[in-house]
Parts: sequence; C-alpha cells; structure tokens
Amino acid sequence: METSKVNNATTSVRSPMIASSSGNTFGCLVRFALANIRRRPERFVLSVLGIALAIACVTVVRTISSSFAITGADSVADVLGDAQLWVVPAAGVQYDADTQALIAGGAAPEIEVPPGWTATRTLSGRAEANGVPVSLRGTDETPSGEAVFGSAVAERLAVSPGDHVDVDGHDLVASVTGTGQSVTVASSVARAVVGDDGWWIVNAPAGQEKRRDLAQQFSAATGLKSTADPSLAPDPGGDGLIYDTVGGTGPLSFEQKFSALFSGKVTSSTLGLISTIGLALGFVIAVSSFLAAVSERKREFGIMSSIGLADEVLYFFLVESALVFFVAYLVGVLGAGAAVALVITDIATPVAWAQAAGMVAAFIPAMAIVGALVPVHRLLQQRPVDLLGAR
Repeated sequence: METSKVNNATTSVRSPMIASSSGNTFGCLVRFALANIRRRPERFVLSVLGIALAIACVTVVRTISSSFAITGADSVADVLGDAQLWVVPAAGVQYDADTQALIAGGAAPEIEVPPGWTATRTLSGRAEANGVPVSLRGTDETPSGEAVFGSAVAERLAVSPGDHVDVDGHDLVASVTGTGQSVTVASSVARAVVGDDGWWIVNAPAGQEKRRDLAQQFSAATGLKSTADPSLAPDPGGDGLIYDTVGGTGPLSFEQKFSALFSGKVTSSTLGLISTIGLALGFVIAVSSFLAAVSERKREFGIMSSIGLADEVLYFFLVESALVFFVAYLVGVLGAGAAVALVITDIATPVAWAQAAGMVAAFIPAMAIVGALVPVHRLLQQRPVDLLGAR
C-alpha cells in the first residue's frame, strides 16, 4: 500500500525542465519550437514560402479591392460635395479607368426645381487635356477661359496654376482647386466638347439638409424615381433616377455603399476566387508539414505524454504553428507590397496595402490554431505506449 502511494505521487510530478525555467513556460516552448525548426530548416523554409505565396496572392487582390473602394468613395465625394441628392440620366453614370473619375452616360433629365431647392446642372464627359484623357465637367459658375483642375489630375498632368492648357482645341488658363480627378470648365466650353451629357446636384432648402425624406419630396415634385442604393441603375427607358445620399437604412453612408460596389467587383471576380483558393492551398501546405513533423517525432511525443506532458505537446505545436504563420505573414505581405509598388502603382496605394495587410492578419491566428490542432488531434488519439513503439 505504501509503495502504491509513492508510485502515484511520482507519476503526478511534471517535467522539471518545464516547471523550473525561471517560471517562463512559454519561453521553453518557444525554444523547443526553434530547436525543431533548426533541426529541419528545409521544411520550415518550404512551409513558410508556400504559405507566404498564398498570403501574398490574397494581399495583392485585397490591395486592389481596397484601392478601388477608396477610389469609389473619392470619386462620388468629388461629384456630390455637400449636396443631398444626385439626379443622374437614364443612361446612368460609369467609372472611367483612364480618367479615374465618374462620367455621365447621357444627357441629364429635364426637371423643374421646386421652390426653396437649389439644383446645379453639371455637364460631364471625357475629353483630352494636352493630349491626356481627363474627366471634363462644365458648370455656369466656372469663368470662361479658365480650366479648374483637381489636385490629383493636375499632378497627373504636371499642370501648375497659370499654365495654358489645350482642352480639345480650347486654350484655357489652369487653376488648381480641390482634390479630384476632373477638369471643370465653363458650360459653353463643356457643351462644345461633350454635348448635353451630365447630371444634377441638388441641395435641400435651408434647415432641411438632414431630413431623411428629401428624396421622396423631390421625387414627388419631379416625377423621377429615387433610391438610396447606388447598386440600382436607372431604367434605360425612363427619364432618370434620384440617388438619395442622406436617406436610406443601415449604418453605411452613400459614399461607403458606393465604394463597396467597387470593392465587390474585385473580390467577386475570378481574381478574387483564385486568391481564395491560393490561401486554402497555403493552409493545406502548412497542415501537411505539421503532419509530417508529427510522424517523424512520435517516439519523442510518446515520451512526453507518458510522463504527463500531453498538454505541452499541444502547446508546442501551437507555438511552432504560430511562428511559421507569423514569418509567412511577414514575407507574404512585404512581398505583396513590393509587387503592387512595382507593377500596379497607378491603382494601389500604401493605405490600401495597409488595409489589405490588416484584413489578411485577421485570418492568421485562426489558421495557426487549426493548423496545429489537426496533427495534434491525430497524435493524441494514440496511446503513449503505441507512440513509444513507433519507428
């Protein structure tokens, strides 16, 4: 009976190395994982490269998606300003990649503005400034003989205030105002270039700017349909459509909904599907690597399990998995950043890359945990004696 007590007490004692490492069990697990990596560096490198390639693929696609989202929000904000309603033609509006701005697809509908409301007709189309495609807009407020450049398009065309610019045969003096990608000229000049294509920007009566039923009021007065959903296009056989930028439901603003349309076109495309498949393949590579490590080290883990360190086997794989995915994440996002900086500089921005890196980082902890649990689950299903007998 006394012997049995001694034996039971002995089997409950944990590993001296784990328990007496300056109270830092995690430090021991990290050193244990690093030792295994040094023992099989080629497996570590191949696992990291496989996962990093998948992460880079996803990051590039997400960077493009975020860039389009930012572009969408900026382009619609450039159009609307502080207006509450946007009346577009029956042909709708579209984003022109060459000019990096929204352009009207047809003539703005004829409307009768109710008393107290302010509606500004803006002509819109595509033109050339010094031989470069630009988004051209025309308003009655712009002085004749002047071309007002947004800072973005001015930088793209290397135009400075006071420069003479040829806009489709019209010699105009440049000024720079705002941040958009459009060139605004007098209505007479714009009409000679783009015709009557354009839209209306509508402001509510003073003191009513925040009302949620502005679109319904203006719709009743003009007979045009209204919507707060930018994904809805005008009826081609209709007269036009009113976009409500302050009404609607949900927490997203009209600009955010519009930018989501741009982003969704990328993530739902074939490119987005390929990136998702690539990420799944990277995860499969990681799990395969850990399964191989388990197969090679059954006896070692059998010894650990037999002396009461079964939990440490799980923690060890969690730490090693975290190290592999962390290094792969750094290599992948940095590689993706270099790729977009060298190849798609016109689309991608550092802000978009940072947003994409943050999105991808959200998946890494879950992937690391699952990547460790799969091989460990298979390992712990076996008895320690079976592991000790493995070759």
